[in-house]
Amino acid sequence: MSDRIWYVMRSRRDGQYLAAYPKAAEGTARSPEHGYVLLFNQHADALSYVNRFAPELGSTVAVESMLNHQLSALLERWSFKGVGIVEDPWMPQVQFAVRQAEF
Repeated sequence: MSDRIWYVMRSRRDGQYLAAYPKAAEGTARSPEHGYVLLFNQHADALSYVNRFAPELGSTVAVESMLNHQLSALLERWSFKGVGIVEDPWMPQVQFAVRQAEF
């Protein structure tokens, strides 16, 4: 598998990654084991997403690049359930995938 570049968003305050929690039951804690770290195809897509849906966070997050082979380590270290690949940051259209050995 080629080393594809993904873009993730991370809080400058506490280092947390921007994640989605689809179908989270009310009262369920928003912890990484219930979440999917959001991946973007382009740096600009990540910025568009946050500017559209959470403009108040714009100055508190940073966009980082990440290679395919680094995803497994990130998911393992943070205990995320999987990834959410943002295909269209304006809609948003997100494809969710449960953690595997490598993405």
